[in-house]
Amino acid sequence: MTDLFFYGTLRHAPLLALVLGADAPAAQQATLPGHEVLWAEGECFPMIRKTTGATAQGVLVQGLDDAALARLNFYEGGFDYALEDVTVRLGGTDVVAQVYFPAPGLWTPGAPWSLEDWVRDWGAMTLHAADEVMSYFGQVPAEEVARRFSMIRTRAASRARAEASAAPTTLRSALGDGDVAVTDARRPYSNFFTLEEHDLSFRRFNGAMSASVNRAGFLGGDAVTVLPYDPVRDRVLVIEQFRVGPHLRGDPHPWVLEPIAGRIDAGESPQDAARREGLEEAGLEMQALEHIADYYPSPGAVSEFLYSYVGLADLPDSAAGLGGVDHEQEDIRSHVISFDRLMELVTSGEAGCGPLVLSALWLGQNRDRLRRRG
Repeated sequence: MTDLFFYGTLRHAPLLALVLGADAPAAQQATLPGHEVLWAEGECFPMIRKTTGATAQGVLVQGLDDAALARLNFYEGGFDYALEDVTVRLGGTDVVAQVYFPAPGLWTPGAPWSLEDWVRDWGAMTLHAADEVMSYFGQVPAEEVARRFSMIRTRAASRARAEASAAPTTLRSALGDGDVAVTDARRPYSNFFTLEEHDLSFRRFNGAMSASVNRAGFLGGDAVTVLPYDPVRDRVLVIEQFRVGPHLRGDPHPWVLEPIAGRIDAGESPQDAARREGLEEAGLEMQALEHIADYYPSPGAVSEFLYSYVGLADLPDSAAGLGGVDHEQEDIRSHVISFDRLMELVTSGEAGCGPLVLSALWLGQNRDRLRRRG
């Protein structure tokens, strides 16, 4: 049996229970003298370091068996954390325990860490991420989970964002997630995206539950789209890039005209993501963002949720060119075209991307207002 001291996110009781699994020993409040807990600079989690005169707050879990340790090592092991012996204070007694320490130099120390602030800002997302991480226990190496973790966290943030949403139910029914009963869930594919398959029943409009059905869905993270518009010059910027979806469909022209788009990173607002993607994909700074709509583009089988904007920007001829993020192998060409040319592309079908069509039609309705203001 092993005693462990937790100083960071695993002090959060729901997260610790999820990682340890059923029948885990109870956690007790304890301290670790000579150490302090700080935010890892630019990250959503803390780090610990030795500091004379400081005291780290935490919890001690005693009597962990090999099965619990294996789960903890899986959760922590892919991120260059290793166990070290320490002496913690439990009440008025010194107790020898172990602590997960990050590899030296792995993180840059930031401000003092607050468990309450972390729970408020990151707790819900982290629980969803941990739930997916622990579903791979015994199936996928910890190092591979660490490689996928950025997208795991993006999907988790999407789930947390969905839980916090409050879309109205004025025409549609008030039926909710509690009216769906899942009897089995599988994840036959997981990498950059995941595919989930559920056996479920759902409440019918007559009040009865449906027969059990099998449904599969494609899970990605929430994303933003932004169509840059120059109200003074009355022109827009659209991007062109190779897309695997049309390629897999057999489209002879899998290079697609689109608005600027990208995933919303964990901890990022849709507006911040729109501005970041404008810089990454086209080198543009948006002067203002005009909200179009938030929507599911294909809810029958895809979880992706889009936040679409028109971004007011300065679009001289020089705004066109090549862009993209090198380490993501993006190869993006920007086109600066008139509003009338955009509508010609929508009419002809050359602009065959849903968010671009939606953005163009919204701009057609709001163009005069934006031009008067611009």
